[in-house]
Amino acid sequence: MKVQDFINTLGVEFFTGVPDSQLKALCNYLIDTYGIDEKHHVIAANEGNCVGVAAGYHLATGKVPLVYMQNSGEGNIINPLASLLNDKVYAIPTVFVIGWRGEPGVHDEPQHIYQGEVTVKLMEDMGVPVMIIGKDTTTDELSAKWQEFKKVLDEGKQVAFVVRKEALSFDGKVKYENEYDLVREEIIRHITDATGEDMIVSTTGKASRELFEIREAKGQPHGYDFLTVGSMGHSSSIAFGIAAQKPDKKIWIIDGDGALLMHMGSMALMGTNAPKNVVHIVINNGAHETVGGQPTVAGKIDVVAIAKGCGYPNAVSVASLDELDKVLADAKSKNELSLIEVKCGIGARDDLGRPTTTARENKENFMEFLRR
Repeated sequence: MKVQDFINTLGVEFFTGVPDSQLKALCNYLIDTYGIDEKHHVIAANEGNCVGVAAGYHLATGKVPLVYMQNSGEGNIINPLASLLNDKVYAIPTVFVIGWRGEPGVHDEPQHIYQGEVTVKLMEDMGVPVMIIGKDTTTDELSAKWQEFKKVLDEGKQVAFVVRKEALSFDGKVKYENEYDLVREEIIRHITDATGEDMIVSTTGKASRELFEIREAKGQPHGYDFLTVGSMGHSSSIAFGIAAQKPDKKIWIIDGDGALLMHMGSMALMGTNAPKNVVHIVINNGAHETVGGQPTVAGKIDVVAIAKGCGYPNAVSVASLDELDKVLADAKSKNELSLIEVKCGIGARDDLGRPTTTARENKENFMEFLRR
């Protein structure tokens, strides 16, 4: 189904979400049609954030908003869905569009398997009726279901469309780029040069995939690294938990700007406690690159100022490899919490692979190296 037909059938005028590769057609259509426009289209920090924005839109206009997300974001919406939108509370009608990663019977990465199994059930358990959109879904079928859904929305309730792989299409072309030249994979290679045998906790997405391949190319053990293949936004919290129990170990975090934004409260926790054995590196390309390159707001905020405001005693921003090497060496020698923001271009190798070890193998190898 063409995404234009999907949107026209629903007649919705306001969209907010967190981008997803399964919903790339929808995301690109919205960027192509509206760009980032607070009146019509907002990319939020996390899915719960989206629900709040959507609620505000309804309060201001009386109209029905649409919230889009990957199914991994369902966990972030459960609280506001139950305690804000629900018809027993404020009765705020909302349309959810959810990309179905890990659909049973469809091969996907390990972090999506269980989430895929419970995607529809989670929404139904929350009292949200679901229509599954597949490649063969027709506009007539969508229109008929939408007539049913409108009655649900009129009662101050919510509805959801769960979208299968390649179910929506968009013929337009959208190019995502920024002003920076550094390549993330090269940045990570320089980080591994500087960290030596220290432990690294890396964020979800291409950063962890690149780190894995760099270790392969160097013939280095994968046990140095905990690859946070899911749980976007929680890498720094994982690292904090490790660092507190292993004060004699240097722990490095390779974070992304989208992940940092998703759960920024972790910076306050980190800065307030200021573990001396942590270096927090944020590779900032201002984009949700792993799922398509759609923009984040991180290109317009001062990450260093935020870190310092949260209590990080050391925080710097760099945009060249020479600068990066200097601050990495400085952080390595310090016995004090540091944050390094690295301004980065958008892009990755087309042939970038995925980890060949399982998530459980990664965990066990990492724990074994920590014990040594």
